[in-house]
Amino acid sequence: MKGLLSLLFFALLGAVQALSSTGSRLLVVIEELAEKEKYSKFWTDLESRGFSITYASPKSSTLSLFRHGALAYDHLILLPPKSKGLGPSLTPNILVDFINSNGNIMLALSADQATPSAISSLLLELDVSLPPERNALIVDHLNFDTKSAADKHDVLLLPSPKAPRAGVKDYFHVDGTLAVPRAVGQVLGNASPLLAPILRAPSTAYSYNPKDEEASVEDVFASGSQLSLVTSFQARNSARFTVLGSVEMLEDQWFDAVVKSPKGQEERTQNKAFAEKLSAWTFQEIGVLKVGKVQHYLNEGKVAGTTNLSVSEFPELNPKIYRIKNDVHFSIELSEYEIDHLAPYTPPAGDAVQLEFTMLSPFHRLTLEPTGQTANSTIFSTTFKLPDQHGIFNFIVNYKRPFLTNVYEKRTVTVRHFAHNEWPRSFVITGAYPWIGGISVTVVGWLAFVALWLWSKPAEDRVKKAQ
Repeated sequence: MKGLLSLLFFALLGAVQALSSTGSRLLVVIEELAEKEKYSKFWTDLESRGFSITYASPKSSTLSLFRHGALAYDHLILLPPKSKGLGPSLTPNILVDFINSNGNIMLALSADQATPSAISSLLLELDVSLPPERNALIVDHLNFDTKSAADKHDVLLLPSPKAPRAGVKDYFHVDGTLAVPRAVGQVLGNASPLLAPILRAPSTAYSYNPKDEEASVEDVFASGSQLSLVTSFQARNSARFTVLGSVEMLEDQWFDAVVKSPKGQEERTQNKAFAEKLSAWTFQEIGVLKVGKVQHYLNEGKVAGTTNLSVSEFPELNPKIYRIKNDVHFSIELSEYEIDHLAPYTPPAGDAVQLEFTMLSPFHRLTLEPTGQTANSTIFSTTFKLPDQHGIFNFIVNYKRPFLTNVYEKRTVTVRHFAHNEWPRSFVITGAYPWIGGISVTVVGWLAFVALWLWSKPAEDRVKKAQ
């Protein structure tokens, strides 16, 4: 009976365990707790995925992102406050420290509520600019919902986002249309490779402040694809920060609302599916790479073609020293975390995992080909000849792609010269044949001379002596 109860306990424990690869503790900062009912479907979805949600007001005196020097929560959702600030517990420095400690943040904005200056300053540090007007929003006179925004045109109807280019994985695509009501547009800088837009505004959209009647439509903050509606930022430690331009996208009324385009076509929005994928990426349930075994060894006949060795099977696995011009085999196992399990990682079309064999600069930059699979990983490997240069070298796999956690693996080895008994003999070197021939002719000639000299003797004197 006790054994059965234990099994049931561990089964329930596994059922409520968060699917995120970094933890289950989620803090939702919302100024008025009564308003959380507007997002009940979103909270229910997060709880069904195993997250333990804590709701707190930014004005709470007990609110703290850290406890005893460690993270008190693994993830953070910031809903737009009605006041001008987020309080002393959510300053830009504290939020940056939270990201540097591997915490993930989802920030939602609203055109109805002014963005606190602390948030604007934080976004500027990330090279994300917001409109200078307090109530600026995005309007589009060609792609809007005729039911809810027939006059204002501020509820955009957009197709689901796709991968921005070849070689980038597509994590946010859903089948259907997204409703983006009263969104705050963001303009991304070009200097940071850590920024990537998830959802851009259509070419006919622009940022507009409806309260400023004297403003000319020609003097807009940004327009078209310059405006990002949903922005992702992934730090160098792979912590994630997502900016959602419209908090209303998460409301229950827009999760399955029936919208009508100017062309008269009615359909249900796919905001619920998009919110699931966006939160799953932000909280590291998808797009997370894990490194398994990293192996290198001499590519000799007894191990040629072997992809998964252990030290007991081959004592020279991962040696610390090689010789110049050695043939070396290198392999690495990569897995991708998908919601609740690790699966073999497959790079998208047009992309490749590369190996650098480097001292101060790369001597080799090689493509690692997928050569095998285990139950939950793909084995990428290559074979190459070491350069004719001795010194301290590194095997480096530096794989950084948009929407994927960073992979940086480094293994240091020594490359030595030939030992005195490892140099090739003269008769192996064809260029030495004239000198070998000259020496041979000299030796043979000398031996022939000595033999002839020894075989010969002086003539006898036959002159008779005088009587």
